Amino acid sequence: MDELKAKLTGLGLSDEMASQAIQAVGEFVKSKMPEQFQGVIDQLLSGQSPDLGSLSGGLLSKMKGMFGS
Repeated sequence: MDELKAKLTGLGLSDEMASQAIQAVGEFVKSKMPEQFQGVIDQLLSGQSPDLGSLSGGLLSKMKGMFGS
């Protein structure tokens, strides 16, 4: 998140405004994702590097169900 915050402050936003923008975008993205994946967004926003392997399994399972495979 530090890299994104630096880019936003480089565009002229204050530190506080950059943090608020990142939080707003994170909340928007979370609202568009299934609940089981929202924790990944929280981890990213807190600066952690989540294990994204679990995402592919969940998405693949959903896709199999959608296409009957």
